[in-house]
Amino acid sequence: MHMVTQARRSLSDDISYRQRRYLLMMGIRAACFVIAVIMFVNHLGWLTVIPAVGAIVIPYFAVVFANGGREPNNVRGFMEYLPNLPATRDPAGGSGPPSDGNGANGHRPSRPGTADN
Repeated sequence: MHMVTQARRSLSDDISYRQRRYLLMMGIRAACFVIAVIMFVNHLGWLTVIPAVGAIVIPYFAVVFANGGREPNNVRGFMEYLPNLPATRDPAGGSGPPSDGNGANGHRPSRPGTADN
């Protein structure tokens, strides 16, 4: 589901998301445990350690992720400020580079009635 707004998801949606993630991780842990037992019974030696370590480590991460609180609404922390300024028109109407009102020499245009020294 795609959001149209940048508002945070509701608290009930957030809780159900965390519950589903926890249950998925605990299901993977149960599968790792069953695989480790089957491998141990079939005398597969050190290969049994791989799913056993998964069955031992996954609950820690499942609990940390489930109790971590609400998800941040943006990943980077701050959104870039993009001003919504109106487009300016070229008074000359040409297709060349935009002028700044003073022959594009990089200086501010002088006020009427003042001399440029």
